[in-house]
Amino acid sequence: MAEDQRSNLAFQKNDQRWNQTPSSEETLSGHAVDRHQEDQEKLSDDEEKGGNNGPPQPAGFFDKRLRKDFDGRVAPFTGVTPLVGPMITQTTEMMLSAPDPHLGYETMDPAVFDNNPLLVRQAVFDWKAYAAIIIMPNATAMLQQAVDQANTTYDPLGACQVVYVEARDETTYLNYIIPQLSTLETQITSKFGQMWTSMVLQNTSIPRENLQRVPQALSPAIGFSQFNLRPFRPAVMTPTVTIGLIYLIILSFFSFTFYLPIHMKFVSSEGHPPLKFPMFIVWRWSASIVAYFFLSLSYTLISLAFQIPFANHSAETTAVANNPEPYGKGTFMVYWVINYVGMIALGLACENVAMVIGQPWTALWLIFWVITNVSTSFYSLDLAPKFYYWIKQPN
Repeated sequence: MAEDQRSNLAFQKNDQRWNQTPSSEETLSGHAVDRHQEDQEKLSDDEEKGGNNGPPQPAGFFDKRLRKDFDGRVAPFTGVTPLVGPMITQTTEMMLSAPDPHLGYETMDPAVFDNNPLLVRQAVFDWKAYAAIIIMPNATAMLQQAVDQANTTYDPLGACQVVYVEARDETTYLNYIIPQLSTLETQITSKFGQMWTSMVLQNTSIPRENLQRVPQALSPAIGFSQFNLRPFRPAVMTPTVTIGLIYLIILSFFSFTFYLPIHMKFVSSEGHPPLKFPMFIVWRWSASIVAYFFLSLSYTLISLAFQIPFANHSAETTAVANNPEPYGKGTFMVYWVINYVGMIALGLACENVAMVIGQPWTALWLIFWVITNVSTSFYSLDLAPKFYYWIKQPN
């Protein structure tokens, strides 16, 4: 985050005339200060803000969104009356008070993140929030300087940042997060553009030649830079986290029927004493676990055959990167172990049920087992019924 201190010092001399704004803007600025006095001590993805005391939420969905206002709160820009931050704060609060279903927002003090926007990115990467809207500390200062000094290098996209991690849950982001973020950005830029244009045109001390040289400082005035830290790519990965899990469960389920003739030879008395029931259970479990080792390898190799990358280099967690692999060339082994452990968890449950209820009731069990397990892979746990909330890990 580059800061031109010399330009800012020159600009602060002229800040007094910008502070002589209408009373409505003064109220808006004070409102933002009051909001920031609520110092948040921690970030938590599972902390509910709905219910009786919070804004209404879509059914079964909770999205905690960081809304981080640095505008005019970090040196050397503390002498500037913020305009961008209060406008965004007001817009999000109006959305929270609306009766229509919406996503949740939380305004957080910059001190929670040591006044460092990169720590906000880290919080989003660590799943503390689905997304974050960051208002840069020089948002208002650079905008006012652009019209005062005809700064042709002014870029409206430098005022705010939107940070999210699409790879966390592609379906949730494409269906809920990104569309509503786009709607919010449109509302903010439209409202701020009207307010800012009116203020600039009423300020007779600004030469009209400046506005002609920097039209972007008048409209759109501010914008939002998008930072998708981890895009969901390539698209061929979609089956591995959705439909592919159905086949993983089916392979785990039918393994007991594949090896049933072998298991029965141990309980028959042809040429050898039959196994006692406790030993028979141990044998079935042990045989299934060994079989899952090779079945999970075969399942994992299918993803490799479709050229899903498993050997990319790692990347900084706060930087935008496509397909970085935190384990490097060992990512394939990690993926294999995950599938192996998953097959053990899914398959042994099927083994137990098959030994208790037998045929043909195991088919009904398969339907129940597939639906209850796959539903959590198609949708985020925040979208799932509260029955699944016990799975959520506390942050």
